[in-house]
Order: sequence, then structure tokens, then C-alpha cells
Amino acid sequence: MISKIKNYISDNTGILIRLDDIAENMNWDIMDKLELLFNKYSIKPILGVIPINKDKEFLAFPNRDDFWDKVRKWRDKGWEIAMHGSTHVYDRMCKKNDDFFNYGGGSEFFGHPIEVQTSRIENGLKKFKQEKIEIRTFFAPNQTYDKNTFIALKKCGIRQVIDGYGIMPYTENDIKFIPNLFNKVTMLPFGIQSTKIHLNDWDQKDLDNLEIFIKKNSNKIISYGQALNKINDNIFYKLIKIFSKILLRSKRLYIKKKKITE
Repeated sequence: MISKIKNYISDNTGILIRLDDIAENMNWDIMDKLELLFNKYSIKPILGVIPINKDKEFLAFPNRDDFWDKVRKWRDKGWEIAMHGSTHVYDRMCKKNDDFFNYGGGSEFFGHPIEVQTSRIENGLKKFKQEKIEIRTFFAPNQTYDKNTFIALKKCGIRQVIDGYGIMPYTENDIKFIPNLFNKVTMLPFGIQSTKIHLNDWDQKDLDNLEIFIKKNSNKIISYGQALNKINDNIFYKLIKIFSKILLRSKRLYIKKKKITE
């Protein structure tokens, strides 16, 4: 019995390396080093590519003219290419208790009619199609969604999202979610999660820390396909998802109130 429990925990514990804000203009020095690191340890991350980057903050970074060639090479190595918004420009603000996952802040999608959100997703997909890259998954800039976002995604044929609550990938409203709970690279003792790495904010120390993490947890770093295969919608994990939602929402609201009073 103990052996079965240990095997179950081992088989259902893993982390998917997710990189945000991949675009022509980004911190290419860090990205090139990350690619070497992933090659060294045979890691297949998921890359959140901004198809039509208009974010002024990112445009200040160096540009790569061969960007889309690079994306296709990453894809051909088995790295998953996800759509990370459309332009990455925020034109709405939302409170923490308003957006779907209770993060709050700027958003490219929250608060817009379904027609607007659908158009933005379609524009992004059009760019990927022009570059001969198929997209099956999405995650929104700043993790801010509303119900219309998911309706728009389904209208555009996307039914996989790298965000969510709980400790296991799950299905909700005919969309597959892979949870992302933390802003730092953290390995839970049980469950399947994704990281959230903003490489434009990274330096050499962050890279060194990631390699230490990889060495320690190399047997638990999984691919996107492996994460999808771990979707579990039984009642036990549904209850944990509800509990984690309540807990994390309360924590995020508490942090916001604390900042206001300081």
C-alpha cells in the first residue's frame, strides 16, 4: 500500500517550464542562455509568444530579425508554442475580485465585449498562421480574463489555457487548464503546475538559481504534452481546486489591502 501511494505521488508530481513575453524585442541575452540550459537538460518548455507585440516596455529591448525562424526552430525541437495575448497592450484595469482568477491590474482582454476579444484573438492567430505555426493553447497577459475571454477562445478554436487553480490540470467549461499558482519557480511536493518566468526581468543570478532548481528537480520537469495527460477531474481534485481558489483569492486581496494601508 505504501509503495502504491509513493508511486502515485511520484507519477503525479511535476512542473512545466513556462516562459512569458516571448517576442522580437526581449532580453535576448537571457533567452539565448535559457535555450542552452534547456538543451543541456533536455527540457521542453512552453513559450508564450506575443504575435503582434506593441508593448512599449518590450520594444525597448533588442530586436531579432530572425525571430519567427527561431520560433519555428523551437517548435521543431518539441517546445510548445502558446499564444500570449495579441499585442500585450493593456487598455483596461480590473479589481482583484473582478477578473476570473482574481489577480487584478491591467488587461488586454478583461472588460471588452466578446466581439472585441474574439477579434484580438483572431488577429493573433492570423499572424501565427502566416508564420506556419499552429496554436492550441493560450494564456493572457497579466493573467487577467473574464468569462467572455473563454467564450472568445472557444469561438477561435482554442480550448487549452495555462492558468488556473488547484494542484492538477483540469477541465472546466470545455477548456483544459494547467494551473499556475506562483510567481516564482516552486516545486510542490505533489501536483502538476507550470512556472511563470518573465525573462525580461532576469539576470545571471536568476539563471544560476534556475539551473540549481533544474539539477535538483530534473526528473520532475515535464513537457506540455505530459501535463495535458495528467488532467484529472475527479471530485477530490475539484474540492482542492475550490479550496485553493478561496485561499489564493483571500491572500491576493489581503496583499492588496496591505499595500493600500502602508
